Amino acid sequence: MQREDLKNATRIVVKVGSSTITHSNGKCDFARIDRLTRELADWQNRGKQMILVTSGAVAVGVDRLGLPEKPKTIPGKQAAAAVGQGILMHTYEKIFAEYGQVVAQVLLTRMETIDRHRYTNARNTFMELINQGVIPIVNENDVVALDELKIGDNDNMSALVASIVDADLVIILSDVDGLYTANPQTHPDAKLLHRVDEITPEIEASAGGAGSSVGTGGMFTKLQAAKNATTSGINLVIASGSMKDAVTRILEGEEIGTLFVSRESRLQFRKRWLAFGARLAGKITVDAGCERAIKKAGGCSILPVGIVKVEGDFEAGNTVSVVTLNGHEIARGLTHYSSEELSKILGAQSEDIESILGHKAFDEVIHRDDLVILT
Repeated sequence: MQREDLKNATRIVVKVGSSTITHSNGKCDFARIDRLTRELADWQNRGKQMILVTSGAVAVGVDRLGLPEKPKTIPGKQAAAAVGQGILMHTYEKIFAEYGQVVAQVLLTRMETIDRHRYTNARNTFMELINQGVIPIVNENDVVALDELKIGDNDNMSALVASIVDADLVIILSDVDGLYTANPQTHPDAKLLHRVDEITPEIEASAGGAGSSVGTGGMFTKLQAAKNATTSGINLVIASGSMKDAVTRILEGEEIGTLFVSRESRLQFRKRWLAFGARLAGKITVDAGCERAIKKAGGCSILPVGIVKVEGDFEAGNTVSVVTLNGHEIARGLTHYSSEELSKILGAQSEDIESILGHKAFDEVIHRDDLVILT
């Protein structure tokens, strides 16, 4: 995979952060929004299929309401989002129309992705819009979200949307130039990484928290998005939103920002939902031997003998995270046993399951067909 290959990307998800489209006081940066929409419209005219994931609703709402700072409570954030989303969408619709483009507002919540039928319906809607030449403009439906808005950051939303529509590339435009060897704000000698082939635990550990006062995401959420996208077979680039013609320069193969290289093979639709749509109900920790077996080409089923710890309260059929002894997530899958049952059979041989539980539905805790490897 080379930078030149990005020229061949057809379906592209572009995510812009709050700090990219608003001034530090929360007011819309119309000049930057105009440049962005003109750039996306131009690529749409060239035959690309562009999808925009935008932040900024809360920041714009805070400004319109005349609040001194972003609310700290969930109802306060949701009220600001309710005001700001309409203003933001009106701005996009007006400017895109000047360049001859039709746009559609798509508001998603985690609930649309937990249920596989809703996930499929979301894909069908996206594909119909794309086939009709419409540019979807996506944001989380912050007004009805039950969790903290920070949990539903739009970095991960962009990777999720890319997975739903089977995109070729995700471009995250933010207030950072890309991934550095260390935090450039505290380490002046930090160097920009132009390419990342594997997101290692060391790289994940180096990421900090939220870095901007107007947004909800930091480098950590961007790494999560990169991991999700590349696991699904989708390349991802993080670049500065203040850089002129950043999208065009990326799509023309210029080496700007950080390119996270995808796996060669793409996950099947069902496994994409399993990995990034389904709600995680718990966590199981596996030993070193099981970890090695999972990481082998093609993976393997997870047997109780390789499990050393169970966390959470879940039922058979729920999706769980699979982590190593040092806490690094390596897979996700559908468990055949509940947390209560697993706590009794962890470390046991499969032939002993029935004598321990009084029944045995399966030899394996997670079958390889129900397992998605993330690393």
